[in-house]
Amino acid sequence: MNYLPIFIDIKQKPCLVVGGGDIAYRKINLLLKANAQVNCIAKEACGNIIALADDNKITLTQRNFESSDVDAQRLIISATDNKQLNAEVSDLANFANIPVNVVDSPDLCSFIVPSIVDRSPIVIAISSAGKAPVLARLIRAKLESTIPHAYGKLAELAGSFRDKVKSKFDNIEDRRYFWERVFSGVIAEKVFSGKVDEAKVDIQAQLDNTNSSEVGEVYLVGGGPGDPDLLTFKALRLMQQADVVLYDRLVSKDVVELVRRDAELVYVGKKCDRHAVPQGDINQLLVDFAKQGRRVCRLKGGDPFIFGRGGEEIETLAENNIPFQVVPGITAASGCSAYSGIPLTHRDYSQSCRFVTGHLKDGTMNLPWDELAVEHQTVVFYMALLGAQHLSEQMIAHGMRDNMPVALVEKGTTPEHKVWTTTLAELPNVVATETIKAPTLIIVGEVVKLREKLNWFDV
Repeated sequence: MNYLPIFIDIKQKPCLVVGGGDIAYRKINLLLKANAQVNCIAKEACGNIIALADDNKITLTQRNFESSDVDAQRLIISATDNKQLNAEVSDLANFANIPVNVVDSPDLCSFIVPSIVDRSPIVIAISSAGKAPVLARLIRAKLESTIPHAYGKLAELAGSFRDKVKSKFDNIEDRRYFWERVFSGVIAEKVFSGKVDEAKVDIQAQLDNTNSSEVGEVYLVGGGPGDPDLLTFKALRLMQQADVVLYDRLVSKDVVELVRRDAELVYVGKKCDRHAVPQGDINQLLVDFAKQGRRVCRLKGGDPFIFGRGGEEIETLAENNIPFQVVPGITAASGCSAYSGIPLTHRDYSQSCRFVTGHLKDGTMNLPWDELAVEHQTVVFYMALLGAQHLSEQMIAHGMRDNMPVALVEKGTTPEHKVWTTTLAELPNVVATETIKAPTLIIVGEVVKLREKLNWFDV
C-alpha cells in the first residue's frame, strides 16, 4: 500500500484551508461535513466561501498566508495555484507534524483525500494514491449505485442493539450469524423502506425468541421496458438478493441476466390467452415461497402497477399477511416513446396523455372511445396489436381524423427496437402487411410527427 487508510476524528477541531477558489470551497465543504472548525486563509475568496463566512460556518481571514497560521491546526489543506506557496505550506506542516494535503500534488502530501461514498456512519473511501483520481471517482460512482442511502440508518439501528446482541450471544460466530440475517433479510429491507420502528420491533422479537416462524418477503419489481440500464438502483439491489425470482415473458433476457446467479428462476410468462402459469397460481406461488422464509422477487416488465396485474398479486399477499415491497419501473409508454423520439406531451401538439389497455380481462376491447378520439391528446395503447383494425375503426367512427399520425413500437428500448409510422386509417394495412410481433405499443397523436426530427436511438 502507498498509504495507510485511516479515518481521522476532526469534530470541533481546528483545520486550515489555504486558498480561496472553487477547489478550496469544495475542500471546505468536505471538512464541514466532518464537523471541523474551518479556518480559511486567502487574500481573495470566491463568493461561496465569503457566504460561508457570512453565515458563521467558517472563519475567513483575507490576507496572505503566514507561517504562524499553521500553529495549533489539527489538519491542513493547501488549495492554491501558487506552487511555491503550496510547497511552503507543506514544509511547515510536516515540520510541525500536522497532516497536510496539497491539492493535485501527491509529492507534497502526507495524506490523500479520497473519493468518498457517504452513508454515515458507514463511510467508504477510494484512493488511487494520487495516480488516477478520475478512476477513483468512477469506482465511487459504481459503488454509489449499489449501496442504498439507508445503510447509514441500518448501521445506527445495529449500533443501538449491539450491547443487547452481545449479551444474548456469547459466541462471536453466533453474533455474526445473527447480524448477517439482519443485514440481508426482511429487517434490513424495512429500514430501507423507512419502517425503522418496525425493524426495531423485529430485532427485539428475534432476541426474545418470539419471532419463531420466520416469514420471507416479496418484492414486486418493475423490470422496465427492456434496456437493463433503465432499472432503478432499488430494483437491481432486490433482484440480486432474492432467493427466488418469478419473471414474465416481457422481462428482457438482459434484465434477467442481472438476477443473482444462484437464485431459483421460475418462468410464469403469459402470451395472449396462453398462460404458462394461471394468475391465481402465480399469486399462490408468491405466498408459498414467502411462507418458506424465502426472499421472493416478482419481476415484471415495465411497471407492475400499469397493466401488470401487480395490484391483484399484492392483494393476495396482504390477505395472507406476507410483507411486500413495490418497486416502480419505467413503463413501456415512457420507455418506448422516449427511445423512438416521440414525446408523449408537447405544448404545440398534446396537452394530455392517456394509457389504455387494448386487451381487457374478458378478451374484449370495450373502451371509452369518445374520450380517446379527441385532438391535442396522445393515446398509448398497450397490448392492442391484434385489435389494431378495431382500434382504427372505432377511433375514426368517434371523430378522430383518419390521417392522425400513428407509431407502432416493437420491443422498445432493446437492440431489436423497431418503429413503424403510419396514419390511423392505414394502421390495419401496416399490421397486415408488415411482420410486427408483440410486444408492440401503439401511439396515436400529433406528437408522432416529431419522430423524424427527434429520433436519436435507431439512427
